[in-house]
Amino acid sequence: MVNIFQKLTQQFSQLSKKKKIVLFLLSILSAIIITLLLSDPSFTRTQNCVLFLLFFAIFLWVTEATPPFAVGILIIGFLVLIMGKSDSETANAMKYLQTWSDSVIWLFLGGFFLAEAMKKTSLDMLLLKYLLPKFGTNPRNVLWGLMLITALISMLMSNTATTAMMIATISPIFTNLGKKSNLSRALLLGIPSAASVGGMGTIIGSAPNAIAVGALENMGYPISFLEWMMMGMPIALLLLYIFWRVLVARYIGNEQTILQFDFLKNISMTFNKEEKTKRTVVLLILLVTLFCWLTSKWIDIPVAAASGIPIVGLTMFGILDDKDVRKLPWDTLMLVAGGLALGLAIEEQNIASHFVEKISHINVSFITLLILFGFFFLLFFCK
Repeated sequence: MVNIFQKLTQQFSQLSKKKKIVLFLLSILSAIIITLLLSDPSFTRTQNCVLFLLFFAIFLWVTEATPPFAVGILIIGFLVLIMGKSDSETANAMKYLQTWSDSVIWLFLGGFFLAEAMKKTSLDMLLLKYLLPKFGTNPRNVLWGLMLITALISMLMSNTATTAMMIATISPIFTNLGKKSNLSRALLLGIPSAASVGGMGTIIGSAPNAIAVGALENMGYPISFLEWMMMGMPIALLLLYIFWRVLVARYIGNEQTILQFDFLKNISMTFNKEEKTKRTVVLLILLVTLFCWLTSKWIDIPVAAASGIPIVGLTMFGILDDKDVRKLPWDTLMLVAGGLALGLAIEEQNIASHFVEKISHINVSFITLLILFGFFFLLFFCK
């Protein structure tokens, strides 16, 4: 029986590899075709290469023919190659390598250190144990409470890690209710969506946020941590509330099942002196870092510099060791660096401004363009 399972696993792995090779080749072909269709006669060789790279990267991300972080590395390598051969006097390939040291990268890295420290000292679990009982035992309120807690945690941690942690923590609820329970279905839909929506609230909440901030900064529109929160938090909370209402209407209705939270007792609140000290240090570093991020404009400390507080503090005090640092999601930083480099190339080669000018001459209402953009965004990126 074991041999049969191993053979099936090997066959599936081989099919998966073949599928990825086919998708990779189709991505190249599709990118070439679209580049030929959209290229303007006035475009230089470099502009055509960047346009091809844009669509090639999009297809690779959508089809998942290669890991997302690998696409980020490919983008930087490709840009260094084509810019290094460019005859333009303004072309400087090194600036694409320098996206690795962009302030957004340091901001993300500081967030990763904080998230890992919170996980290691169980601060995230203690937050759940403290807040969840505050929402009572009504299914509607419990769903809202779990979604809200998930969204708050995902503003500092990655969406995937937050979702995995929350679902693992509340798994006893699924056991008690059963897999076919409407509330179980609502929770399984609500928690991942809350993590995604919550990631909009801060710059470090999601990789696309960092890429957008970096692109805007290159265009001369710097956005502070607080400014992003002032825009992102209300939208995130509004979307969270709307999605909660949809889940309640679809799955819960007027259900009045009394939920039990006995599983929270398994989250230990007893710590020895060393663990309490470490937890206190993490909490202080978290508060100081957030204060510096939020008030960077007034205290005149760059956000990137403030991100050094958790990086230095958590390692100097022994909260995080070399094993913890190796566990950080470095692949996300590779993805962000690639996205920043691609955005910089598109801006410098005037590709974005070219197509914006073309679209401005099309007699289509703004609402129609917005609906079309939303449709294709949902179709290709919200899988």
